[in-house]
Order: sequence, then C-alpha cells, then structure tokens
Amino acid sequence: MDRIAIDDLFDRRLTFPDPAAKRRLDRLVGIDEATARLIKLLAVLVNPEGLKAWAHKHHPGASSLIDLVERRPPLVVLAGDVGTGKTELAETVGDAVARQEGIEVTLFPLSLATRGSGRVGEMTKLLSAAFDEAVKASQRMKRSNGKAGGGVILLVDEADALTQSRDAAQMHHEDRAGVNAFIRGVDRLAEQRLPAAVILCTNRLGSIDPAVQRRAAEIFEFVRPNEAQRRAVLEPALEEAKFSKHQIDRLVELTGPTKSRDYGFTYSDLTQRLLPTLVLDAYPDGPLTYERALKVLTSVSATPPFRGTSGGTQ
Repeated sequence: MDRIAIDDLFDRRLTFPDPAAKRRLDRLVGIDEATARLIKLLAVLVNPEGLKAWAHKHHPGASSLIDLVERRPPLVVLAGDVGTGKTELAETVGDAVARQEGIEVTLFPLSLATRGSGRVGEMTKLLSAAFDEAVKASQRMKRSNGKAGGGVILLVDEADALTQSRDAAQMHHEDRAGVNAFIRGVDRLAEQRLPAAVILCTNRLGSIDPAVQRRAAEIFEFVRPNEAQRRAVLEPALEEAKFSKHQIDRLVELTGPTKSRDYGFTYSDLTQRLLPTLVLDAYPDGPLTYERALKVLTSVSATPPFRGTSGGTQ
C-alpha cells in the first residue's frame, strides 16, 4: 500500500481554543452533567499534571488514588440515538478542555474513508496510520516536567463502522483485523501515557466490540430530550418571538411523544429543523405566529429512532 497522506485519514483538523467551537458547545442544552464529566475526564487524560496539582493542594500524599485515575484507558464512548447531541459535543468539547487547562488541544476526526475499500489489510493499515499520527502529535506535546504543552483528541464518529463486535457471525476477517488494530492503538496511547484521548460516537452501543467497551474509561449514554429539556431549547427562542407561556407549553407537548408516535423530537430536530423552519415560514412577509407554528409542526416530523439489528436503539 502506498504511503498514506494525513488528509486521507482525517476529515479535517481543528485546534482549540476556538471561538466558533465555544459557541457551538454553549448552545448544547440538557446535557450539562455529561458535558462537565467529559471535560474533567478529557482534561486528566490530556494534561495529567493538572490532576497532580489538584492532589498536591487538597490531598498531598494520595499517590495511589491519583495513579488509579491516571491509569484509566484514554478512551471515552458517547452512545445514543440520532440527534441527541453526542457528535456535536465530541466535536467541540476540546475547546472547553483547552480553556480549562490553558493548553492547545487538536481534534483529529477520523474519516469514514479509513474503513478502506475492503482490500486485505487495508483498513488495518489505515487505522494504524491514524494512530501513528495521533501518537506523533501527542509526543510533540509531552513535556519532561509532566505538564502537557498541548493535547490530542482522536474522534471516531459512527464508530460501529470500525469497531463492530468480532463475535458477529457475518463479520469479515478484515473487519476483525481492523478492530484489533483499533485496540492496539488505544493500548499504545495508554502505555506511553501520552496527552491524548480517543472519543467513539455510536448509535448502537451493543454492536461495539466488548473488548473496546471494556477499555472505555467511561461510557456516556445520550437520550432524546425530555419535556424540561425541550422547553430549555424552545422557550428562549419563542419568548423572543412573543409567544405566550401557554403557547410554548403546547409546542413543548407536541414535540414530545404523541398518540401517533412513541418518540419525541431530537435536539437536532428542534434546533436545526423546527425553529429555523418557523423563521423561514414567516420570512419575509410577517412575524412568527402561534397559528403558523402549529401548521409548520405538521410538516416537520421527528426523526425516527435508529433501530439496529445489533444492540437495538440506545
């Protein structure tokens, strides 16, 4: 196989802090607890010296406790239904880590092309090359004093395309080899204690290989917004448009599960489809109205849940 160019491995590379990423992260609602936990976890992985400074201040001598935290694998899994915010969080959380730790963080989003064309050994070589790049970038950021000069996040979206369970009867031997290459890559980052982390995003947690799941420092599961979370999305925007509390209550209700469907709107349904469609429906002739909003709702349907054969809807 010819030498692999870095642009063939990653969709793009993003460096944080970045104002645009911060705005995207700030717009995420309803997943504050998961976001806060993920920021802390990634911060410890890419800058372990920050944890040591905290321990020196609050728990001097607690070396065994700190060592247990530091030895957690540099892998995090974000799992859940489509449109629940996991990919948006994965693509922007590096900004919060960079700002909190005062370091530069680079995101390497793995291209789905890394799956290869199916030729023997191709996917394994592509995955190995991707981890090679992540290792080289993070090695440059490692400092002898322990404080990282920066950190690396390797993002694998739609991870079940690369890390499907090797127990699946229909799995091709090349796919199994690719999973093995992925596991070796994670282990390599862990063994070298590099300022790097891997984030996997998947709609089907049950399809991810058990050995990959076992290596995860934490698995975050995301669900569709409940009534309070839908309100947190809709209320600020609709109040600006002078909708009454009663009208907002009704729209919050209608975007949840109904008699005709057992699922509600996703975050992306609300923020990328419903609210923009309300604006465009009124533009340029008049203001947004509740009556038109009800009619628009009949044309903007909630995204059906992802129902897979392996693991079901998460």
